[in-house]
Amino acid sequence: MVKYLVARQLSGRKVITNEGEDFGRLIDLNVNEITGKIESLVIEPNPDNEIAEKLRKEDGSVQISYESVLAVGDYIIVDKRNMNY
Repeated sequence: MVKYLVARQLSGRKVITNEGEDFGRLIDLNVNEITGKIESLVIEPNPDNEIAEKLRKEDGSVQISYESVLAVGDYIIVDKRNMNY
């Protein structure tokens, strides 16, 4: 139950790159059901961000590996060099 509350609190947070670019907004997390570890972030991309647009899927979202996350606070900071594009 605690993990659910944490994930719920993260929803809607702004996602920025380590270079300060507005990447988008967190809309969901993909969690491994067996281990309980976060595997990836599902992001509503900022349409003005070129990298986000390159990574956009058919449903309009972007998924990036949790390994790209550098910090979580008021914002979620992701490593621009560690994203696959």
